[in-house]
Amino acid sequence: MSTTTRPCRIPKERHTILTAEDRFAITDLINLHGHLTDNGDLDGWPALFTDEIVYDVTALGGDVLVGLDALRAASLALGENNPVAHHVTNIVLNEVADGTVRALSKGFGVLTDGSTGSVTYEDTITRTANGWKITHRIVRPRRVPLQP
Repeated sequence: MSTTTRPCRIPKERHTILTAEDRFAITDLINLHGHLTDNGDLDGWPALFTDEIVYDVTALGGDVLVGLDALRAASLALGENNPVAHHVTNIVLNEVADGTVRALSKGFGVLTDGSTGSVTYEDTITRTANGWKITHRIVRPRRVPLQP
C-alpha cells in the first residue's frame, strides 16, 4: 500500500466568496426597494433591478413581469392598492457557483386601511458593471402558518 498522497485538485472554475462589503451592498440593495417604492421614486429602480428584471407576482394573483417598464406599469396600475409601506427583514444570502447570489428575505406591507400582509422574497442578484442588481424576484404571500 502506497503512502503517497494525491495532490489536492482545485476546480478550474472557482467563485469568489462574498466579502463583507458585498454582503452590506446586497443587504442595502434589498432594503432600498421599500424606500424607493414607498416614496414613488420608480425612476430610482434602475439602482435595484437590471433592465431585464423578471418580477414574478403570480402567487399574488398578478403576472410574471419582464423589464422595468412592465414593472413600472403594473405598479402604477395598482394605484391606491399599493402598500403605503414595504418593510424587509430576515435577509439571508447564499452565493451560487456561477457567481450569482440567492437572497431570501421576509417582507410585510402596510395598506392604506392599516391592514398588513406578509411575503417572502426570493431574489437572484448579479454583480454588474454598476454594482449588485436584482435580476429575478419571486414574491410569495404568507397566508398559512407553518407552511413553506
